[in-house]
Amino acid sequence: MSFLSRFRRKKEDPEIARRVLLLHSGRLGDATVLAIDTDSEGNQILAYCYTVAGVDYETVQRLDEEQVRRPDRYLPGSRVDLRYDPRHPTNSLVV
Repeated sequence: MSFLSRFRRKKEDPEIARRVLLLHSGRLGDATVLAIDTDSEGNQILAYCYTVAGVDYETVQRLDEEQVRRPDRYLPGSRVDLRYDPRHPTNSLVV
């Protein structure tokens, strides 16, 4: 580790910043689970859809460790809580 690297500001992970923003200031809604699958790296991927102001959205999200421990909550067809950015409703997060 070089001397100057000790003083450089660590770059914040944009995904972590996005999640924190949505959890603190995102509007609450509900989504319907479409499917749950595992990617090539072993991560659980959740596909879900939701409606905001009459517009339907469909997206996927990688589940975090806490969500993976509750697999019965994410069965296809079940309703789950959602946080989304009211200015950019495509930015969403299942909580």
